[in-house]
Amino acid sequence: MKNKWRFIQSDVYSSAENMAIDEAILLAHSEGKVPPTLRFYGWDPATLSIGYFQKSEEIDFDAVKENGIGFVRRQTGGRAVLHDQELTYSMIVSEDYPGLPKTVNEAYRVLSQGLLFGFKSLDLKAEMVNLATEEENQKYEAASSSACFDSPSWYELVVEGRKIAGSAQTRQKGVVLQHGSILLELDIDLIFDLLRYSNPKIKERLKQSFAKKAVAINDLRRDLSLEPVSLSEVDAAFKKGIAKGLGIELEDSPLTPYELELVDRLVKEKYGNAEWNFRR
Repeated sequence: MKNKWRFIQSDVYSSAENMAIDEAILLAHSEGKVPPTLRFYGWDPATLSIGYFQKSEEIDFDAVKENGIGFVRRQTGGRAVLHDQELTYSMIVSEDYPGLPKTVNEAYRVLSQGLLFGFKSLDLKAEMVNLATEEENQKYEAASSSACFDSPSWYELVVEGRKIAGSAQTRQKGVVLQHGSILLELDIDLIFDLLRYSNPKIKERLKQSFAKKAVAINDLRRDLSLEPVSLSEVDAAFKKGIAKGLGIELEDSPLTPYELELVDRLVKEKYGNAEWNFRR
């Protein structure tokens, strides 16, 4: 008998609301009030999120404002991500969930298996990165551009050596939260306009390097002479793929009143607050 997870197909939310919802689910799950949860969501406006440890001085906030882009600091690590033409997912599950490895890297492998099935169902030959050897590390080594999709980490997904999904993970109160971006389209110029560099030559060099290491679903499909896919098609592919990868049954269910109360508090006290977003 398959384990049942809750599935939440969210609408688009603001940057602060999206991060608050993910944390609210984590807190509610840690208290045993809700089951393991998979959530799909979008952003309004398009948002630049930065990792928990990333310095806000790496961001060009004048450009963020001029382009009407939202901004938020995630509770997970990693580099800056522009959330625009993408499917964003989050998985929230207890650390002691049956079959979930205790180590971060191995948990990535298990939780990301369904993403692999999702990409393959869209006719893309995705594979997981294994950085166990020096050869693999050198293959994917990249100068830091402050942008998440610059290089893959353990068990992230690539197609023909180019990173196609970016994920990050945190563990709090005995619960694992993994969330990430599955890009339909990639606007490299905009991403680099939102980041600060010491001079234009360095910016251009890193931009060219980034273009060789990151890719979006529809870029790959066009290269294969396939029609671009819509967000709804990507949603369906990854909902099915994640269920298959985790061996679970997904049941549609909304946020609970308790979670919605937590969301309101977290927006006010944390993710909508400059003290959190500019703490570094």
